[in-house]
Amino acid sequence: MNSVTESLTKRYYTIGEVAKLFGVSRSLVRFWEQEFDFLRPYKSSKGERRFTQENIRQFEIIFHLVKEKGYTLAGAKKFLLEEKEALKQKEEALKTLRRLRGYLEDLKNVI
Repeated sequence: MNSVTESLTKRYYTIGEVAKLFGVSRSLVRFWEQEFDFLRPYKSSKGERRFTQENIRQFEIIFHLVKEKGYTLAGAKKFLLEEKEALKQKEEALKTLRRLRGYLEDLKNVI
């Protein structure tokens, strides 16, 4: 996946800039914002969307799944949910391994 986000330098990007980065319409950006709960750009007092670099990374993942890999929106949502669950499991495993490592280091110091 060729990353669009590697060259980002600004703090906030407009919806037009995001659309241009990915070669899509503004309406598609708004639609995906409605479809994917986690894609929530900051909105100014005038209601203008301001996308952070993190928002653009999230959009890039959706773009990759839907436009490049051919996932349906439902399939992309399912994939992202499964990835989230897998990430939680990995984090739990890492916590357990860190506790075990600490225990073994304590045991080593006692011996």
